Amino acid sequence: MLPVIALIGRPNVGKSTLFNRLTRSRDALVADYPGLTRDRQYGNGKLGDAPYLVVDTGGLVGDERGLDRLMADQVWFAVEEADAVVFLLDARDGINLSDEQIAQRLRRSGKPSYLALNKVDGVDATAVTTEAFALGLGEVLHIAAAHGRGVNTLINQVLAELPGLENTGDRLPLDAKGIRIAVVGRPNVGKSTLINRMLGEQRVLVFDQPGTTRDSIYIPFERDGQEYTLIDTAGVRRRSRVSEAIEKFSVIKTLQAINDANVVILVLDAQADEVSEQDATLAGHIVESGTALLVAVNKWDGLDDERRQWFRGQLERRLPFLDFAGRYFISALHGSGVGDLFDAVQTAYRAAVIKISTPELTRLLEQAVNDHQPPLVRGRRIKLRYAHQGGQNPPVIVIHGNQTTRLPQTYKRYLNNYFRKALRLVGTPIRLEFKTGDNPYKGRRNKLTPSQERRRKRMIRHVKK
Repeated sequence: MLPVIALIGRPNVGKSTLFNRLTRSRDALVADYPGLTRDRQYGNGKLGDAPYLVVDTGGLVGDERGLDRLMADQVWFAVEEADAVVFLLDARDGINLSDEQIAQRLRRSGKPSYLALNKVDGVDATAVTTEAFALGLGEVLHIAAAHGRGVNTLINQVLAELPGLENTGDRLPLDAKGIRIAVVGRPNVGKSTLINRMLGEQRVLVFDQPGTTRDSIYIPFERDGQEYTLIDTAGVRRRSRVSEAIEKFSVIKTLQAINDANVVILVLDAQADEVSEQDATLAGHIVESGTALLVAVNKWDGLDDERRQWFRGQLERRLPFLDFAGRYFISALHGSGVGDLFDAVQTAYRAAVIKISTPELTRLLEQAVNDHQPPLVRGRRIKLRYAHQGGQNPPVIVIHGNQTTRLPQTYKRYLNNYFRKALRLVGTPIRLEFKTGDNPYKGRRNKLTPSQERRRKRMIRHVKK
């Protein structure tokens, strides 16, 4: 599983800024206002030498009461589920009593901890660094999260010192074999019932109460000569509705299971009031991870035609970005439609690990350009020259050309859809990368021939007259 790194510290020390820097996103709200972050925010780390999950937390002041107390509990839950903790300090404010109280509790937790002195740009941090050593958490690393200074060094040091990370690969359970299928969704949508139906036995606990499953359970089995590992996960719901401490640990386990899986089955409840924002958020996490996906709409039996049509409309409106994923309408309780999921899983898996030759991709690119030319930029046509495969799971297609940085998003979506239809890829997202080649004549001045030079001088004299 991916390692988890938690960011903690006093309010307004730059935790959310660092979170955005590590995830290369703007998911965490940032403003010059203390106490802005309250709930934990999870993201996939994209900066550093290895993949990981990073958790943004609210600010600690040491003597929390009321709402601040609940927020502080969220922070320490994040510390408990983390593999390493980055404790941020403010180089401009110095060390105060709150920092000392946080450091004291952090030492008691026994978690690998790293001191990061933020906002060192433009200030002399020597005195604050000396004070920070007294916190007893080891070396003090200087960073400027807003500008990225020292952030790479920090995260690579954290990742390098995580025990066993360099040798265990993706840290999957030893019995995880074959195609790994994670079943995810909100609480009480029927994930465990679906797992039992796919296995043909009562393997996991099923009860009509949200939150029955609290950990990710890996179940290896074989069907028709194909090995699988089913991953039953805890239901993910809005953080405002997560009250039990043990359920807070379940969210991170589910996100880790998504990254571990080859294929994810997103389970939706057809009898729910709507396709909720939480469903869309969870689907967004899956798409961002690049894992192959199929959507299983459960509890489809017993619905009348009007209700079924209404729910299909909900899928189109709330989850339009899942157009690549197959949709299957099932009843996990009675088994209708469940058998089709195995064929869909294999189709999605084959699409995710497909190998495509460079000549074929280049031919498809030429066809796409002939059917619909890229736009003009400053009077010059953007030229896309050739394409090759840059990775699998999900398939990565690298396209070379000139002025590719100016290619509009609408044309990128057109190319994405064209490749998907031409290659008949169902169940996996496609990632396009664009590279602009260097101009071989850049910086070289065109040397005129003697005849051209005489003609140029005559033209200059003519213009002066």
